[in-house]
Amino acid sequence: MKEYQTITEISGPLVFAEVDESIGYDEIVEIETADGNTRRGQVLESANGLVAIQVFEGTSGIDRNASVRFMGETLKMPVTEDLLGRVLDGSGNPIDGGPDIVPDDRHDIVGEAINPVSREYPEEFIQTGVSAIDGMNTLVRGQKLPIFSGSGLPHSELALQIARQATVPEEDKASDNDEGSEFAVVFGAMGITQEEANEFMADFERTGALERSVVFMNLADDPAVERTVTPRMALTTAEYLAFEKDYHVLTILTDMTNYCEALREIGAAREEVPGRRGYPGYMYTDLAQLYERAGRIEGKDGSVTQIPILTMPGDDDTHPIPDLTGYITEGQIVMDRDLNSQGIEPPINVLPSLSRLMDDGIGEGLTRGDHADVKDQMFAAYAEGEDLRDLVNIVGREALSETDNKYLDFADRFEEEFVNQGYRTNRSIDETLDIGWELLSTLPKTELNRIDEELIEEHYIEDAAASESDSEEAPADD
Repeated sequence: MKEYQTITEISGPLVFAEVDESIGYDEIVEIETADGNTRRGQVLESANGLVAIQVFEGTSGIDRNASVRFMGETLKMPVTEDLLGRVLDGSGNPIDGGPDIVPDDRHDIVGEAINPVSREYPEEFIQTGVSAIDGMNTLVRGQKLPIFSGSGLPHSELALQIARQATVPEEDKASDNDEGSEFAVVFGAMGITQEEANEFMADFERTGALERSVVFMNLADDPAVERTVTPRMALTTAEYLAFEKDYHVLTILTDMTNYCEALREIGAAREEVPGRRGYPGYMYTDLAQLYERAGRIEGKDGSVTQIPILTMPGDDDTHPIPDLTGYITEGQIVMDRDLNSQGIEPPINVLPSLSRLMDDGIGEGLTRGDHADVKDQMFAAYAEGEDLRDLVNIVGREALSETDNKYLDFADRFEEEFVNQGYRTNRSIDETLDIGWELLSTLPKTELNRIDEELIEEHYIEDAAASESDSEEAPADD
């Protein structure tokens, strides 16, 4: 370990120092200021006797007389099963008042890429208890399925709902002979406000979800550089629990937009040539390094499933952050501002949403046998109802046929009864599909052209449409 007092420049979150030896990329650095305070940093660049160091706690108070020590190792996360139930800051230090972490091991936060030959194809159902996800855009173990939201939309409430409700159904475990695998949640928050942090913690503690969770908190007033570390800390913990302790781990990362803003800030301080809208040209590679850490490994019972959450600036899905995320991940869950203004909770628009692995996750023995047919028919019916809403604005409902009016009613009820369930309701997949059949039964049988006839005979509710009209016409009791 060598110590230098050769700082040449301080720029934003970066410190530049001259060295006379080779320094490794990502090597950990300790910077001791004149008043005796020590701050940690990480080597971003090393070339021609000059190193660029990003300081996790910020560069305020650091001057050219500070001492720089290179530790000879990369940043590591202390891992242990006892992390479950703990709350840590964005750098992995406990902030819940509990005892110090006594690790079983220390893992490099950069992680190791999963060998493609060793990857198992994701095809096991995860039940989130949210009908718009389970029924229409199913989450699968080992998948990376982001949530595309917008500023002011309740993505935090949806994230909390998924964190406390998500389970691996028992029949799914039994089918893989891995009854010993347990479910855990790793929650990584980046750049959130203190109010949001308090809300997250109150919900985790009130519902008991904290007992099976590891929470990383990087607040808005914490250094931006720390945000580049937080998701890697969270994913390293998730990989340990999944591949060494056989947990099925759901990793929720919010908000990836704040993470990308931190990348842009560091890139500007390094005077890099910017890419689209000022973001670094390597942002695609950087995001891929995070997202591709989801998956299953052959011979391992555990799995890492990711739900990254991002707020689209200006609700623009062509913005670089959602655009690049969409290329890397296997679909997206889209939150809709119009549905939110109507009071739909959660305001998930199922039409632009997509889960590319859904068909593999709802196969035989994974969910109820009619799941695929019900999903296809509801997609088609809701899309038809949406198209007819535009036509009604021009010609009025009176100009439409009886069948067209049924599709309009279906679209309204689909939003009010299927999507709108609130943030405290936990629906099983059977309950979700039962609601789906109740809605589809308001349409004529002849319109159900995407469902097998045997399933129609088994599940179609003959008097559903009639009972609906009767309830609308029945006078209120005195």
